[in-house]
Amino acid sequence: MAITSLQTLSKISTIHILLSLVSALPTTAQDMEKLPNIVYILADDMGIGDASCYNPSSKITTSHIDRLSQNGIRFKDAHTSSSVCTPTRYGILTGRYNWRSILKNGVLSGYSKPLIDSERLTVADVLQDTGYHTAFIGKWHLGWEWAFTDNSDGLDNLNHLFDIDYTQPIKNGPKDLGFSYSYGFSGSLDMPPYVYVENDRVTAVPDRVTLNVDDKGFWREGPTGSDFDHVQVLPHLTDKAVEYIEKQAGIGKPFFLYYALPAPHTPILPVTEFMGQSNTNMYGDFMLQVDDVVGRITQALESKGLLDNTILIFTSDNGCSPKAGFPELEKVGHDPSYIYRGHKADIYEGGHRVPFIVHWPEKISEARVSDEIICTTDLMATVAELVGHHLPDNAGEDSFSFLKVINGENSVTRPSIVHHSIEGRFAIRKDKWKLILWPGSGGWSDPKTGDALTGLPSSQLYDLSQDPGEENNLITAQAEIADSLKSELTLLIRNGRSTPGPVQKNDGPRIWEQIKWAFEEKQ
Repeated sequence: MAITSLQTLSKISTIHILLSLVSALPTTAQDMEKLPNIVYILADDMGIGDASCYNPSSKITTSHIDRLSQNGIRFKDAHTSSSVCTPTRYGILTGRYNWRSILKNGVLSGYSKPLIDSERLTVADVLQDTGYHTAFIGKWHLGWEWAFTDNSDGLDNLNHLFDIDYTQPIKNGPKDLGFSYSYGFSGSLDMPPYVYVENDRVTAVPDRVTLNVDDKGFWREGPTGSDFDHVQVLPHLTDKAVEYIEKQAGIGKPFFLYYALPAPHTPILPVTEFMGQSNTNMYGDFMLQVDDVVGRITQALESKGLLDNTILIFTSDNGCSPKAGFPELEKVGHDPSYIYRGHKADIYEGGHRVPFIVHWPEKISEARVSDEIICTTDLMATVAELVGHHLPDNAGEDSFSFLKVINGENSVTRPSIVHHSIEGRFAIRKDKWKLILWPGSGGWSDPKTGDALTGLPSSQLYDLSQDPGEENNLITAQAEIADSLKSELTLLIRNGRSTPGPVQKNDGPRIWEQIKWAFEEKQ
């Protein structure tokens, strides 16, 4: 059967047929043992300047993250596909730009329906069908189906509450997207409902409603499970991750652990052990706790003899949030965005340029720094190449493998990258040039959408090699470069993919009208 004909089949059928066609896949237990474990740790709202291995001026010493860097590859030009939570998570698991989905801006709530279609191939699907045990632990924030007992209109509204029958299983959650085991909660830690879900069942039904209005410790009012304590969520999830690693160590089968931390996102709630330890503010203390989590995961792998043959990736879902307390941090000389402009939600570099470290002792024998441009969507193609899995045409449309970089080869990973803000504003990066198709930040930093944009050029062009802080707009001086980048972005959007292959369809409503230039023809 031709590969192109598989697009009309279900996801599961597609996977199994493709696997039968790929002779490179492991066929024996001995072959399986050679495959590396994969642990992907995703911090939540951590700026690139919060990792001391990236920021010489950092006032927060992240010793465990630094250890990964000292024995791995530190990517200096790594980016999330979006500058906010949900869209980036979509891209990580699907290898597809988030704006190709039905979500064109903003994020989901804790009650939202699934964003990833059950027919879409995920990283977990690829690994599960290759023989990996796959697990998700932590913050999901991609939607699943609750058993609602009342009107469920407006599910994406972050401030609405809904009645749920918590005794019923959830549907279309992690297990339907390739995860053998899952344990976590539905949205961010400041979004109700506050309950743990193991596989498809709530571990304890809500017995109270909680609310915290403290600025840094903020969470919205909502039903809270009897076993759910906001302060203890990060330690509890880390215990679960360590338990999972220890259990898998005795099985002798490769595993994939996607551990999505709820921190240092709000509520910023460091446990007593870390209070005051950073000498910055509560956010700095919480960052030390995040760093400790990395240490605990690393130690768990090391103690079981798994660290050498484990690909351990550490990154963040977007830049730091203003909730961190920028004025407080500025007083002590710490900038979570380092030398970059903007922060979480923005189209500027501070919104989407993140720490990205790959640690794999069996392949990476000494510390390296890479200037390759990579994106969080690139996990899909990388693991597919690793295990010899040929992706179908309608999967990983924006995923480029960086396995050659891991193997020490000189390689251009991707020809360009598309950035996206919370408002749905676009930018495209190619080599040293970055074109922003919007007058302002497209997010929460100045100039914000509204009157502040009056009189500003409709687009922005920056030479990041000379101007990493995006201060000198060259849109007039370099009009030809801007036009070329506009044309490339137009093509990337229309083609439904940025990787080579047949044209694919974007989901949901048209996005052309959101981009500030005239198309040759209306689509």
